[in-house]
Amino acid sequence: MSQFAPPSQPVTGLILSGGGARAAYQVGVLAAIADLLPDAAHNPFPVIVGTSAGAINAVGLACGALHFTEAVRRLTAVWQGFHTHQVYRSDWPGVLRQASRFIGHSLLGLGGDIPVALLDSSPLAELLRRELDFTGIAAAVRQRQLRAVAVTAFGYETGQAVTFYQGRATIDPWFRHRRVGVPTRLGLEHLLASASIPLIFPPVKINREYFGDGAVRQPAPISPALHLGATRVLVVGVSGSPAANAVEDVPRPQHVRPPSLAQIGGHMLNSTFIDSLESDIELLERLNQMSRLIPPELHPRGLGLKPVEVLVIAPSRPLDVIAARHRRELPRALRLFLRGPGATQASGAGVLSYLLFEPGYCNELIELGYQDAMAQQSELIEFLCLSSPPVPTVVPVPA
Repeated sequence: MSQFAPPSQPVTGLILSGGGARAAYQVGVLAAIADLLPDAAHNPFPVIVGTSAGAINAVGLACGALHFTEAVRRLTAVWQGFHTHQVYRSDWPGVLRQASRFIGHSLLGLGGDIPVALLDSSPLAELLRRELDFTGIAAAVRQRQLRAVAVTAFGYETGQAVTFYQGRATIDPWFRHRRVGVPTRLGLEHLLASASIPLIFPPVKINREYFGDGAVRQPAPISPALHLGATRVLVVGVSGSPAANAVEDVPRPQHVRPPSLAQIGGHMLNSTFIDSLESDIELLERLNQMSRLIPPELHPRGLGLKPVEVLVIAPSRPLDVIAARHRRELPRALRLFLRGPGATQASGAGVLSYLLFEPGYCNELIELGYQDAMAQQSELIEFLCLSSPPVPTVVPVPA
């Protein structure tokens, strides 16, 4: 290559983190991006990576990557009309049956061959089977509208975070400590595995191993996008920004009580879905600072010190506070089931914010995501190079 050759075009990666019903926020952000695009069919994200509920959104985008705006519209319609019974059994027979199974398995050792879980997520499988056309991924890759899409799941036997990806044949698999990348043809089982929150939803068997939510053992959530060729990444998180987590927004208790099971569970879910992503972003920013201090000609080869531009969009308001306002939308059987652990109280809304798949809550998160993205409109336009319309693929013939 000549030393005067122009630099290669940046490859933009989209990272959608996990978080159950919180992932509705991501749809609002995507809707704002779709409104900013000068070309409705243009896919601004050649690399799309998702984990847990973010994996469902990621694959939904990839399936419709040949027409990005339409894919976002379909995702939005699904999330706007969500009801809990479309994700897991929330009727009395379903809740009681699953609770008895869980108790029998956990306390009495019965039904050892049945995956243990508090909730039955079989309705989600039916919904995804009906809404997703996985053949769209291969079509988008062939027409170079998509470089790769990936979802991450956690293997219970190996203890590895496995990133299953589908994309161009030139992408090599990777092997790191407790995290690997495996090329495959993505299917329903990969999404269900990635979204199976431990103990809450049952694990899913892929080949010879059971898998669960990929956020459990994912120390570097941004890494898969870089392995797939992304040179800059847009991260849509589901945790609050520093302003959203201000202590003044949280009322101080007058009497200190022991934490409820729901409070404990909420903190455990936050540490699973949020902490590793925030730590990875912080690490990447430090590496970027180090890279800028070292002249390019002195960069050690193979150490990955090339700066990676990162843009983060995160909720400007605490999602557990929003969930607490909508807690009465939860089906009656589930409200009674979760009352004991304290999830239906304001103090236990952390758990509720992951499980409340109801229109009022989801629509408020979608609207919040849209507003937060538009608040960063100038940054998004610059990051996605949207200041000018895309170059047309057909050059007009002069008259």
